[in-house]
Amino acid sequence: MPYPSPPDHAEPTPGPGVAEPPEAWPTGRLLSAAARRVERAWDAYLAQWSLSHASLPVLAVLAGGGHSQREIADHLGVTEQTTSRIIAGLERSGYVRRSPHPDDRRRHIVEITGEGYGALTALNVPDAIAGLVTHDLDDAELADLRRLLIRFLG
Repeated sequence: MPYPSPPDHAEPTPGPGVAEPPEAWPTGRLLSAAARRVERAWDAYLAQWSLSHASLPVLAVLAGGGHSQREIADHLGVTEQTTSRIIAGLERSGYVRRSPHPDDRRRHIVEITGEGYGALTALNVPDAIAGLVTHDLDDAELADLRRLLIRFLG
């Protein structure tokens, strides 16, 4: 059943919960908003190397050795189409290369390049990475947050 349209003269009002302060949000919304904030900061950090939160795990998988696109997708739990787009971007950046599979002409092996290893090494600065999350949390609060998130994800 469609919702009725407001009269033309009515002022728009925010939907339920839109104008509420974070203290009134359900936990799921808080986690989602926090994750988006961290993801934006992480992507801004990774942009220095033309990487994103989506492309970095592909490089990390390939750091352990070459894989087919399907194997990468399966390992990361994403579609082959998504993996293909990510690999194409990494290839343009010079971080990976594709070569024919030795046993199957229809497939390729994707391997990390020296530039890809260099990017992984350069971005792995623990203090810089930790600074993306801490905001104004003190050490004890950050330790509590980590403990709770690990428990939540476990």
